[in-house]
Amino acid sequence: MRAGEAVAGHVRDRMTDAAVFKAACPDCRGSFELAAAALRLAIGGSRRTTFYSFTCPDCGASVRKPAGERIIQLLTGGGVRTLRLHSTA
Repeated sequence: MRAGEAVAGHVRDRMTDAAVFKAACPDCRGSFELAAAALRLAIGGSRRTTFYSFTCPDCGASVRKPAGERIIQLLTGGGVRTLRLHSTA
């Protein structure tokens, strides 16, 4: 773990001032920190279609987790790339 200070649910690396997010893998149960570039946020029209995803650095599994309002705020505020999903209806 890098030395950092907690900032609104994520950590900022003191050396680079880059946002680093704490995450865990449900497959291998590993806990780690990820840079904003390692995460993706998808915002859809419902809870089911609003999620964030990443690849576990320990086991390589693709991980997808639901994102509520607080998670969306933290991730977007930390510079995570966001994709807005649109319905075709």
